[in-house]
Amino acid sequence: MSVIIEAKNISVNYGSSEVLKNISFGIEKGDFVGLAGSNGAGKTTLVKALLGLLPLTTGEIELFGENEERFNDWQKIGYLPQKFSTINALFPATVEEVIALGLLSTKKFPKRITATDRKKARALMAELGITEQAKKMLSELSGGQQQKVLLGRALISEPEVLIFDEPSTALDPNSRDAFFKLLQTLNQEKGITIILITHDTGYIGKYANKLLYIDRELIYFGKFSEFCADHKMKSYFGEHEQHIICHQHN
Repeated sequence: MSVIIEAKNISVNYGSSEVLKNISFGIEKGDFVGLAGSNGAGKTTLVKALLGLLPLTTGEIELFGENEERFNDWQKIGYLPQKFSTINALFPATVEEVIALGLLSTKKFPKRITATDRKKARALMAELGITEQAKKMLSELSGGQQQKVLLGRALISEPEVLIFDEPSTALDPNSRDAFFKLLQTLNQEKGITIILITHDTGYIGKYANKLLYIDRELIYFGKFSEFCADHKMKSYFGEHEQHIICHQHN
């Protein structure tokens, strides 16, 4: 498999404070990566660095074989932040319109939603199981339904990579399971590469094939199956914690 996201000895500072230190890894096309770590470990900082939203202190990032500073194909990467600041739940737009808005970034001026765009949005809503909500406002939906709408908004431009920042925070257990199974289907059937920030290292192992664990520095990157057999990780996490993580994966 080809490496499509590569971090090479990257460090990130906030002022004089070093938030990430000398981190290297390569994510391959088709990976489903659980990005885990304790609070303050630098998970969101790492994602923002990958998206070019934060400058690197040292090192470099390559996206699809190109240095991030020269990379312009951003429609290949969809990002859903933890707090959906990109759109207000009270924004006066229907579900269909919100999803279609995801195409604006691919258009040249004048940026307009066309009949073809609406048709594409309706097809995607059918795929996500939210056709009945097409004419509803985002504010009328449950948390799980809103999550699907915002996923649809990211998917409509047909990205090759989807990055999530703790997408299950506001979901009940049933909605969380359904949403993660949907992501697993997108990963396995459409080959979309997924990076998902989570605080629940064990739970993500039910769906992800690789674990990227950081604590300002890289602690582990690789397959869950290899993590479970790694004596160094047993020493770092403790046998009980490693067992909990591996039990969910297995």
